[in-house]
Amino acid sequence: MKGAAQVMKGRIKEAAGALTGDEELRAKGQTDQAVGHVKQAAESGVRQVKESARKVADKARAVVHKAVD
Repeated sequence: MKGAAQVMKGRIKEAAGALTGDEELRAKGQTDQAVGHVKQAAESGVRQVKESARKVADKARAVVHKAVD
């Protein structure tokens, strides 16, 4: 499950727990939200690494292309 979906799932669980007075469900919802936020941070980090790697590869290709010409 993606981070944003995990956060939404947690919000729903927390709200349901609050409405029904079920503290265990509410706590599980809070945990799901925390896990979702961690996943979102990891997803962002992966995107940044991929973008940086793409930029380095583009520069390397340009250098090689220039050297060949």
